[in-house]
Amino acid sequence: MVEFSPEVIDTIITAAALLGAGFAMIAGIGPGIGQGYAAGKAVESVARQPEARGNIITTMLLGQAVAESTGIYSLVIAIVLIFTIAV
Repeated sequence: MVEFSPEVIDTIITAAALLGAGFAMIAGIGPGIGQGYAAGKAVESVARQPEARGNIITTMLLGQAVAESTGIYSLVIAIVLIFTIAV
C-alpha cells in the first residue's frame, strides 16, 4: 500500500475540488440552451398569435426562471467547492 504525505493528500483534495467546480459549471450550459430555445419558440408563437403576446411572454419568463435555478444551483456548488474545500 502506498502512503501519501499530508501535503500530497491536501493537493489531491484541492485538485479534485477545483475539477469538481469546473464540472459543476458545465451544468450552466443546459439552462442557457433551454432558455434560448424557449425564447425562440415564444417569438414564433407571438408571430403567429400577436393577441396572445402577454400570456406567452408571462409563461416564457416563468419557465426561464425555473430553468435558471438549475444554473444558479451549479454556481453555488462551484463556489462552495472553490472557497471551502480548495482554500
